[in-house]
Amino acid sequence: MRILLAFFIVFLSVASFSQKVIPLIDFSNYFKSFKDGFFRQLEFQPVSEFKAGDDVVAYMNNRGDLMVYNGEKPERLANMAVEYTVSDCLVTWKIGPTLNMWDDGYKMTLSYDARNYWVRDSIIVYEDMRYNSVNAYYDGKTYQLYNSMGDMDAPDFIGENIVAFRDNGNFNKVFWRGKIYDLDVWHNRFNFEGGTDILAFNDPINGTFAVFENGGFIDIEEFHVNTYKAGRDFVIYENRNGDLIYYGNGVRRQISNFAADRWEVKDDVAMWIENGFMYAFVKGKKTEVTRYIPEDYLIKNDVLVFRDLMGGVSAFIDGEVVSITTQMNSTYQIFGSAVLVELFNRSYIVYSKGKAYTI
Repeated sequence: MRILLAFFIVFLSVASFSQKVIPLIDFSNYFKSFKDGFFRQLEFQPVSEFKAGDDVVAYMNNRGDLMVYNGEKPERLANMAVEYTVSDCLVTWKIGPTLNMWDDGYKMTLSYDARNYWVRDSIIVYEDMRYNSVNAYYDGKTYQLYNSMGDMDAPDFIGENIVAFRDNGNFNKVFWRGKIYDLDVWHNRFNFEGGTDILAFNDPINGTFAVFENGGFIDIEEFHVNTYKAGRDFVIYENRNGDLIYYGNGVRRQISNFAADRWEVKDDVAMWIENGFMYAFVKGKKTEVTRYIPEDYLIKNDVLVFRDLMGGVSAFIDGEVVSITTQMNSTYQIFGSAVLVELFNRSYIVYSKGKAYTI
């Protein structure tokens, strides 16, 4: 595979995971949200349901209106029950075949004849049947990825802000940050794995393991690898020797030389089980998190939450393991870099910025 580095652009960004909303329904059936150390009541009547990400929550109020809240003021999107989807940043709702979206207060009708659609952190991919095309919404604009004279195939892969697809000529392409990059032609599908700003694949043409990164295609290994997963700006893969390897922004590093029993990658966290211990690799640092295998766990952003040996809830956050509650059978979610724990009596603990808040 050729290495496209002629116009190598590095995008510098500072990740911020301070949540804008942490929604909950308390023991009095009040719908509330936590932000910056305070709980705020959003509705005085019960809500029928809600869906939330880091920066936004959408919900159906008691009048059957679709509402959206991003930490400032609730806003009505529709005055009827509709199909809606929420990612960390975006909200879509569909009235009949009409697909609409909300992005930090900005609203747009994407299509008056939409069929399938996919919503990720910062991108919406949808089929517009008026033009028999597959389009993408990203950063306030819409882009046509490809169209078809017959039945449309879905994109081969949709990440948090990146899309891999094939056009009418079976030419593999990548859409990233408003631009389309050509890959190659191959008669079978590539097996893509991607997250944010990165896409990994075994190249069937050249026999290499490669990534799309910073606008270019780069070979990482001379041979195909067994398994690979992508997070935010990095890839973790298992090479032929069974080692776990980290690659990101030109840096390649072995993080484990033992065959992992189980491993996962999400956002900024790589987690694996090795010899009965749980490890995490976050922000360039490997940490032994537990000396046992947790019953269950959750990864999002830069946080790893898990069930501890006593049945309570602990988290690996800001480079440390903290115990949030010893109460058994508690459920948990992650919003930004905060953890929301619901206790058995419908009371809650929010662990945020090193402090625990209860309601």
